[in-house]
This record gives sequence, C-alpha cells and structure tokens, in this order.
Amino acid sequence: MWAMSGWESQLLETGFLGIFLCPLWTLSRLPQHTPTSRIVLWGFRWLIFRIMLGAGLIKIRGDRCWRDLTCMDFHYEAILIVSGNLSFLNWLTMVPSLACFDDATLGFLFPSGPGSLKDRVLQMQREIRGARPKPRFGSVVRRAANVSLGILLAWLSVPVVLNLLSSRQVMNTHFNSLHIVNTYGAFGSITKERTEVILQGTASPNASAPDAVWEDYEFKCKPGDPSRRPCLISPYHYRLDWLMWFAAFQTYEHNDWILHLAGKLLASDAEALSLLAHNPFASRPPPRWVRGEHYRYKFSRPGGRHAAEGKWWVRKRIGAYFPPLSLEELRPYFRDRGWPLPQPL
Repeated sequence: MWAMSGWESQLLETGFLGIFLCPLWTLSRLPQHTPTSRIVLWGFRWLIFRIMLGAGLIKIRGDRCWRDLTCMDFHYEAILIVSGNLSFLNWLTMVPSLACFDDATLGFLFPSGPGSLKDRVLQMQREIRGARPKPRFGSVVRRAANVSLGILLAWLSVPVVLNLLSSRQVMNTHFNSLHIVNTYGAFGSITKERTEVILQGTASPNASAPDAVWEDYEFKCKPGDPSRRPCLISPYHYRLDWLMWFAAFQTYEHNDWILHLAGKLLASDAEALSLLAHNPFASRPPPRWVRGEHYRYKFSRPGGRHAAEGKWWVRKRIGAYFPPLSLEELRPYFRDRGWPLPQPL
C-alpha cells in the first residue's frame, strides 16, 4: 500500500493512525492506565475533515476538467474508477467518522450491567476523575509516542493545508514520502443528467418486425422500470449495476464487455442471470435477439401525473445503444477476443 496513492493512501493513513489506538505492552481487551490519546482522536477527525472537504472540492475541479482536456490527471483518475469496485470506501470512511462521537453517544451500542465491559469502563473513569495517577514507564512511553505523532501530523499537514487553500487544488495525492497525510476526493464530476442502458430481449424471429415484442431485463438496483422504487444499498453496491452506469456515459465500442453480457443473456447463462433482478425469459427459451436502448431518466415530480401513476422515474428514449444482436452474430466477436463461446441451454 505504501507505493499506492489516492484511495489506497486513505486506507494506509487510517491504518497508521489505528496503530496508536493500541497499548504498547498488553493485549488486554480493556487495559488500565492507557486511555485513548486525544491526539489520535483528533488525527482521525483531521482525516475525516479532509475526506469530506475533498469530496466537495473535487466536484468543482472535476466540472472544470470535463471542459478543459488539459487536466489529464483527473481523466486518468476517472478511468481508474470504472475498473474498480470501490464499495470499500464507504466502510473505510466510517472508521475515522467514529472519532467524532463521544462515549455517551456510542454507549448504547454496548451491553450494560454488572461485570460488563461498559460498566468496567465507567468504573475506571470514575476512579481516575480528578486523580493524578502515578507515572508508569508504559504510560510515559505511550505519551511520548503520541506527542511525537501529533508533531509529525502537524508538520506533514502544512503542504496539505496550503493545497486546500489554493485556487488550484491537487486532489487524491500525497505530499510526502510517508503517504500518511494526503488529500482525498471521490468522483471528480457529477453529471447533470441520468442516462441508462436498458437491455432488452425478444423471441421474435425478425428483430426489425414492427410486431416484435421487446422485454426489459431488470438489474438489482440501477434504474429500469419507472415504477420501481429506488433502492438503498449503501455502504454496499452492485458491481454490474455500477459498470452499467458508467457504460451509459460512453458507447458500446468503449465498453465491449456489455456485448459479452449480451451474449451471455442470449445463451441464458446462469451466472450472468444471477446478477440480474428479473429475467423476462426465465420460464421460456432464451431470446433470439438482445439489444441495448439508451434512455434519459428523471425523477417524477411529487403530485405530478407520473407520480400519480405510481412512477418514480420519467424516462425518454435517446436512441439505440447497440443494435439487435443474435447469438450467431456474436460468436465471431467472442472468438476474436478469446472469450469462451456461450452455449445456449
């Protein structure tokens, strides 16, 4: 991880601070005389502050970069986003956020009662309140380590603060060889419109026939059927739904994997279908043709006509994303790329 940058550095910094939460000489679940250092807690708070601030700043910079193609570092970052499953970021961001809550706020999460861990902590707090504990060797070493950590974080934060105050912030980067105080920012641009690729299949022998009935495949969470309520998936997300969202920004020539998926659907591949929420051909033979349609989605207005009809979304067709394809037409495409040929059931 030390050779990484961006989100991997966020993992590195979080783990580095976590080291100083542990006592030096004991593995006890509740060690005495080693309270959590306020320096470490403020280190976590400084980390979550930079994460949240950077997430907002990079939106401004990202919108500027989409209009200015000279921001090559941003475009490289955007490409990296497409090839990764970044749901771990949600969990990773929760960890330093915990340092923003005190014991009274989080106490309800732990069982109470005689002999419980919570009761022992409260007892220890009552014993040391107002008292001056006798200096111990371990406590002195720990205090020296924490003070050294605070000085190190303050020194490494100087270029980070200067960068955040600059009109040309550099996000998702590090400013020192230790990679433990960095700038972060997820998603450099938020689009103003929501476009989606809707995959459809038909059993008609002629895909261009006016009476051909095209039926939608439904994904587990991304918008599809306008009447389906948006789902809540944080802090987890579905990788295929995620990639379909990015595919809608470009063309299928930039996302040849979507034709691979179309071939799997034409063969009713069980593994591919397990990633979907609804297969319209579940109890029938596989479709003869599969196509991709490009739609623009908007939320229906509360109290409007579409909302009254039970629709969460209003969608408008933009055009074809990829033309109707049969399994036979895709076989040479699969073969040229060395992909296993899908076998229909």
